[in-house]
Amino acid sequence: MGNVLSREKREQVIALGRLGWSLRRIEQSTGVRRETASEYLCSAGIPLRSPGGWGHHGPAKPAIRVTTDSEGADSKPAIEVTTGFLLEKTSSAQDAERSFSACDPYRELIEVELGRGRNAMGIWQDLVDVHGFPGGYQSVKRYVRKLRGTGSAEPRAIIQTQPGEECQVDYGTGPMVRDPDTGKYRRTRLFVLTLGYSRKSVRLLTFRSSARIWAELHEKAFRRLGGTTQLVVLDNLREGVLSPDFYDPRLNPLYRDVLAHYGVTALPCKVRDPDRKGKIESAVGHTQKTPLKGKRFESLEEAQAYLDHWEEHWADTRIHGRTKRQVAAMFAEEKPSLQVLPLEPFRYYQYGKRTVHIDGCVEVDAAYYGAPPGWIGRQVDVQWDAMFVRLLDPRTGMLLREHLGQKRGAHRIRDEDRPRRTPLHTHRLLARAHKAGPSIGALCDAIHHRQAEAGVRRIMGVLSLAKKYGCSAVDQACAAALELGVSEYRFVRRYLERSPQAPLTLRQVDPLIRELVQYRDLIQQRLDFEEPNP
Repeated sequence: MGNVLSREKREQVIALGRLGWSLRRIEQSTGVRRETASEYLCSAGIPLRSPGGWGHHGPAKPAIRVTTDSEGADSKPAIEVTTGFLLEKTSSAQDAERSFSACDPYRELIEVELGRGRNAMGIWQDLVDVHGFPGGYQSVKRYVRKLRGTGSAEPRAIIQTQPGEECQVDYGTGPMVRDPDTGKYRRTRLFVLTLGYSRKSVRLLTFRSSARIWAELHEKAFRRLGGTTQLVVLDNLREGVLSPDFYDPRLNPLYRDVLAHYGVTALPCKVRDPDRKGKIESAVGHTQKTPLKGKRFESLEEAQAYLDHWEEHWADTRIHGRTKRQVAAMFAEEKPSLQVLPLEPFRYYQYGKRTVHIDGCVEVDAAYYGAPPGWIGRQVDVQWDAMFVRLLDPRTGMLLREHLGQKRGAHRIRDEDRPRRTPLHTHRLLARAHKAGPSIGALCDAIHHRQAEAGVRRIMGVLSLAKKYGCSAVDQACAAALELGVSEYRFVRRYLERSPQAPLTLRQVDPLIRELVQYRDLIQQRLDFEEPNP
């Protein structure tokens, strides 16, 4: 043996040989010459793989790797078996194909697609769909490998989940689509939701993003799947997480309420930790490189239809590289484990912060809504939709007040929230009078019917007498005034001042009647004088 290697280097060469690596690859990885490596492998009883044979001339290698659509054109360390796609030709046909490839007539097209950054799987799918390519995926993969070379993959953590337990969501870069408003091509955003068990994905396109659009995309994805998972793993983007914190993250209020409506719990990842959501990262990258790379569409509907067709025809029928099973078959097993959707969709609302003005109200869409006492000058969280406006405590999230929506410029204030000096409306004064006593209410109705708005202050006077003398005494005085046909505040006041405890005598009542009749006649004369001639 010409060269003597160290123990560590010798064990490394033997381990790579047992994995089925070729001598050339071992030399590139370890720096040990092929002649030296072959001597150590032969002494260890490990068969050598002939270059270009790919295992057809020797015994089977210990590790068999399944090639799927999620893997690119990188070289693999062991025998490759293609599942779920067209069968390859026989070994004799492969020998004849070494000099001529079925991809040669499409060389220019393949080079153009490679220049756009597409992978071998996406190119093969387009060749089959558009050009009727008769060959298999392996032919295109080998052809692409010759054109652009080989690479090595990095290790990734494996996270296993139970059916219906978890899904992962994220944004990606979508294709160029013509904007109907400007008439120019515009980059879209790609929303992807992937189930953790079956790898079934829902892919949606949108021009713009916001907290509401982010929540609506979740709801559309849940509706397409026919159920929801228990957890949703997401990144710390602003639409979902306001303040990233691994131990106590603060979610967007609208996004939090939408997930609560569907019985889903959000589980944000650590900052700069994409391996926790590697399934969605792989799904987004696979979508960008395979069906959408280099594509342009004239409308968002056309782009979504193309993506849905690809999802049904290719993505759902593929054999996944990790599970070695068809995605559609695994989703059929997982679907019964999904949570049932609620009967009604979520009612979306807008939200924000408002400062309580000096009048005790907050302004929402040019209308004003009362806050509880003690909140003047402080900020409250506000949620509003087409029907309701809700004021919330920003610290605890407790509901402070809920009001019906008002038109522009209108006010909505509860009676208990009004300042003491705020005058009440006429109908509220009359309602308060009826609560004080039946005779008080009847007298106040008579005053308002005869004197209209001029009698509002007299009604307030009657109510102030009820506070001073008691409702029973004032009700008795109002009954006496109604019996005598004198519906006047002054009569009730004189009645109570002269005898607050006992009824007045006729001698005491007669001067009051004469005075009130004169007062009434004087008012009637003034009204007759001010009345215009017909």
